[in-house]
Amino acid sequence: MFSKILIANRGEIACRVIDTCRRLGVGTVAVYSDADATARHVAMADEAVHIGGPAPKESYLRGDAIIAAARATGAEAIHPGYGFLSENPDFVDAVAAAGLVFIGPSAKAIRAMGLKDAAKALMEEAGVPVVPGYHGENQDPEHLAGAAEAIGYPVLIKAVAGGGGKGMRLVERPGDFAEKLESAQGEARTAFGNPAVLIEKFVEKPRHIEVQVFGDGKRAVHLYERDCSLQRRHQKVIEEAPAPGMTEEMRAAMGQAAVRAAEAIGYSGAGTVEFIVDASDGLRADRFWFMEMNTRLQVEHPVTEAVTGIDLVEWQLRVASGEPLTSRQEDLRLTGHAFEARLYAEDVPAGFLPATGTLTHLHFPEGARADTGVRPGDTISPWYDPMIAKIIVHGATRAIALSKLRAALEDTEVAGSVTNLSFLGALARHAGFAAGDVDTGLIARDLDALTAAAAPDLAVRALAALGAAGLAGGGEALSGFAIWAPLKRTVTLEGVEAFLEMLGAGHARVTIGDEVAECRLRGDMWWVNGRPAGARIVLTPGRVSIFGPGAYHFDLVDPLDRQSDAAGGGLTLSPMPGLVKAVFVTAGQAVAAGDRLAILEAMKMEHTLTAARDGTVAEVLVSAGSQVEAGAALVRLEEDE
Repeated sequence: MFSKILIANRGEIACRVIDTCRRLGVGTVAVYSDADATARHVAMADEAVHIGGPAPKESYLRGDAIIAAARATGAEAIHPGYGFLSENPDFVDAVAAAGLVFIGPSAKAIRAMGLKDAAKALMEEAGVPVVPGYHGENQDPEHLAGAAEAIGYPVLIKAVAGGGGKGMRLVERPGDFAEKLESAQGEARTAFGNPAVLIEKFVEKPRHIEVQVFGDGKRAVHLYERDCSLQRRHQKVIEEAPAPGMTEEMRAAMGQAAVRAAEAIGYSGAGTVEFIVDASDGLRADRFWFMEMNTRLQVEHPVTEAVTGIDLVEWQLRVASGEPLTSRQEDLRLTGHAFEARLYAEDVPAGFLPATGTLTHLHFPEGARADTGVRPGDTISPWYDPMIAKIIVHGATRAIALSKLRAALEDTEVAGSVTNLSFLGALARHAGFAAGDVDTGLIARDLDALTAAAAPDLAVRALAALGAAGLAGGGEALSGFAIWAPLKRTVTLEGVEAFLEMLGAGHARVTIGDEVAECRLRGDMWWVNGRPAGARIVLTPGRVSIFGPGAYHFDLVDPLDRQSDAAGGGLTLSPMPGLVKAVFVTAGQAVAAGDRLAILEAMKMEHTLTAARDGTVAEVLVSAGSQVEAGAALVRLEEDE
């Protein structure tokens, strides 16, 4: 076993690797950028080395700086985590050339699976079923359009070097092909430096089921499957193991196919073989096809750990240090059911746009595993993926595990940034999901219902008023004693004007409009109109948050200092921090509502900004290549007469 390793990553995966290293007595070295100087993974590691600026290309993508840090600190091996350099074969070669060990597969194996078209050809040779499609080298648009016609619409355009939904477009009609192709190639060029694409048949009722494999370079085993069908724009949201509705026949067929895939390339370490499954007639052993192999640890690996009892990071370290794979397929057991929900800082009503902010309050539930890279007081940076945590639960059955997931999400508290927490809760309560009737289109079909913001009821608004008055903990600020009359005051929150009267110790009356809430403190819980509120009040600078069930946030308002909206309908504002990739308009140009104005790149994704109304461009305030903050004005239209 190694005595010291360097972790070439950040955030929750770096913290996750450190946890296992601590348990095994392995020393750890963290690397960090300017933006991560005070990050949790830096504080957890035994040593930490600064490697550059906040942009990934200035730090976490600098293989030379990472290798130099490993050598300078005496680390014997480098764990890549996921993302960044984890699937870069040139980096693997450089690690080996420096006399260090890469904790993962060989550069040869990564190259074999790195390009989707070549990987599919290799898998066909190995007897692994693949989706009908075009995986050739000819990238002429007319040739690709002809291939799409031959395959039959609808088709998927996918970047050959892609992942995470980047460079992927669904095309349902021939007339849309050219525009979608250009868009996919542009995003692929930005994300991967390679605009090449492949064309695949689009499966009508697809499920995304993947198999965890592990090899030692000579043989491989599978650790059963995960269902990752709950996706939004090809990004996984909630994952589970095992897959609902899975039959023993199909599990055996998929597992054997995944092992063949791994052994075909002499795979060493943890990897995932992803399959697309046609669920239109249930799960059948002849209806799954190879999509790609991720030659690294997956974000969702904790659900596999939960149902197998195996620490995959420990296995990675042991195999990389030279130990053979000791477990055989017949030794592995599947126990119970597990879910993982990805908690992100993102603005769901605004279209799931990545968000930033300082986490003024953060609480994870007891009884659930929370893999996180942040602490209260940390800032969600615009430079990296905005994940806050992964919430993982395990139960004896799927129904029990799902019930635990709902409870865990209700008990999770985040203040200081908008999050997808309510969206995750709505998904966990979705009837189709509860029944196991899942496919990759579920979220898109029910998006309006899943993202509908529940209006805060009287109890929630009354609790917010109590919190704003400093009574979250039970009325120490106002004891309720008054010689002549009850203590009274007005509390103003965003969207709430409340009149509060203290009637006694732990007893308040809150009037909001024509609604009245009688609030009494019993123990450490407020009761509203005779019923336990069952919610927690959290007061942070400038805001009151009410948690469980659901999460509601109210900004404190000074009635003497109300600001009007100066933007008006003529300004297009940046919805998030990012890089202006392209600008499509000039001053004096006429535009119609919905016309493209600019493309903003943030979190490695492209976001198209469009005109909110018809008009004439009065001023273009940015140019391609500009780095902008959230709320920055980009384009101004002439005033609407």
